[in-house]
Amino acid sequence: MKRADLIRHLNAHRCVFVREGAKHTLYKNPANGSFSTIPRHRMLKKSLAHKICDDLGVPRP
Repeated sequence: MKRADLIRHLNAHRCVFVREGAKHTLYKNPANGSFSTIPRHRMLKKSLAHKICDDLGVPRP
């Protein structure tokens, strides 16, 4: 899955950008207060995208 598609999916479910780390981007779901990091790679494995969505409490893409 493309990283940009995952970020678009997270933004559609009201997850917000928090900050940029050295190699990751931190996102937060304000509805439940959960955080997750997204690595800065062009392509992400589908299992990683599912884990990020599960961590944030949003439906899987």
